[in-house]
Amino acid sequence: MSHLIHCLPALEDNYIWLIQANDSADTIIVDPGDGLLVQQYITQHALKPVAIFITHGCYDHIMGIDALVQHYPIPVYGPANEVIPHCSHPLSAPCELTLPHFAPIKVLSLPGHTIGHLGYHLGQQLFSGDVLFAGGCGVIRAGRYQQGYASLMQIAALADDTLVYYSHEYTQSNLLFGRQVEPDNTAIQQRLTTVLNTSGPTLPTSLAIEHETNPFLRCHHPAVQQAAEQHAGRPLQDSLAIFTVLRQWKNGFNAPSP
Repeated sequence: MSHLIHCLPALEDNYIWLIQANDSADTIIVDPGDGLLVQQYITQHALKPVAIFITHGCYDHIMGIDALVQHYPIPVYGPANEVIPHCSHPLSAPCELTLPHFAPIKVLSLPGHTIGHLGYHLGQQLFSGDVLFAGGCGVIRAGRYQQGYASLMQIAALADDTLVYYSHEYTQSNLLFGRQVEPDNTAIQQRLTTVLNTSGPTLPTSLAIEHETNPFLRCHHPAVQQAAEQHAGRPLQDSLAIFTVLRQWKNGFNAPSP
């Protein structure tokens, strides 16, 4: 089952997601960084908010909760081990939620970017917060590379036709980094060309596309291993070591002109 997804660009480069049920105005709000923006959109489109889903506690994902719960008497779901304002339903993943009119909601534990980061998987659609981006992944806090890589592999194991809705527009920079890692990867080149000619949001992405163009999901490929080893100046023994080098490399990456 697929749901109608409303995309609200917010703040500098965030996306707020509204998940509308197919047969009603019932709508789930995901990571509201701007409560007023969400209220205006809901009013304009005659939607009925029924819940707020929070992936993690970074400020740009939670700033709008206070305004929304004052306006709408709806529950707030979020990670139990992070500080989430007005969190009425603290979640310890993995678990499953059931809301009327929606497909069963699988809550995934995806630590790394933050210790309690969650993902929400409804039918074919995954809301990945700051874990998986188009062509990239979120910043991993020191000491959490093993967790972060395991979280990405958990997502990578989902069906190829899974549609991923991420929380930031970083696609161009990510693909420029991917091109540096794999300069001979024609899928990355083609995707970058498409993105450079796209004026709006570059989403959603499918896992099939990510497997072809996202270096952080390609640590087992010889070309990615070779690039990571060359950057590190030493042999790398496994995919986790390759991932760690790639993520640290991306931290200091200055995207060249396309």
